[in-house]
Amino acid sequence: MKEAGFETAIAPSAEEAVTLLKGKVMNYRALVTDINLKGRMNGWEAAKQARHIEPEFPIVYMTGAAAGDWASHGVPHSILLEKPFAPAQLVTAVSQLLNAASPGQS
Repeated sequence: MKEAGFETAIAPSAEEAVTLLKGKVMNYRALVTDINLKGRMNGWEAAKQARHIEPEFPIVYMTGAAAGDWASHGVPHSILLEKPFAPAQLVTAVSQLLNAASPGQS
């Protein structure tokens, strides 16, 4: 992602990711999350929490096994990438969501 001009922050758990988003220490512009995570919270819940903080927050899910659950658990206007995928697909997904965001949201 760095090669594409995106700075990343890696959180060891969904709980930590949500804490980073709530803290607003940095201006995070998107959440990329796996579905199956360590801890009490999974990626579906992390995305819902991110949208609670910022209703239009761009979300990209990654999964190897849970793609069938996207329609019932995924947040609206999100993208799901099935593993394995090329790094360029992740860059494209994040870029697409950021470009689709409303003008006042950059």
